[in-house]
Amino acid sequence: MGKPSRATQAKRERERAKQEKQQEKREARNVRKETKRQDDPDGSNSQIDPDLIGIYPGPQPINNG
Repeated sequence: MGKPSRATQAKRERERAKQEKQQEKREARNVRKETKRQDDPDGSNSQIDPDLIGIYPGPQPINNG
C-alpha cells in the first residue's frame, strides 16, 4: 500500500471557496432574520386574514341564520 496522496492546491482552493460560500450564506441568513425581526418586533403576524378572525381551532359553534 502506498502513502496517501497530498492534498493538491486545487483541492485547497475548492475547500476555501466552499467555506467562504458557507460563511456568506450564514451572513445572509442572519441579515434576513434581523430584517424580519425589525419588521415585526413584537412577533405578532400583522397580515391576519380577515376571514379567519374569530375562528379558533377545534369545533366551531353552529351558526343558524
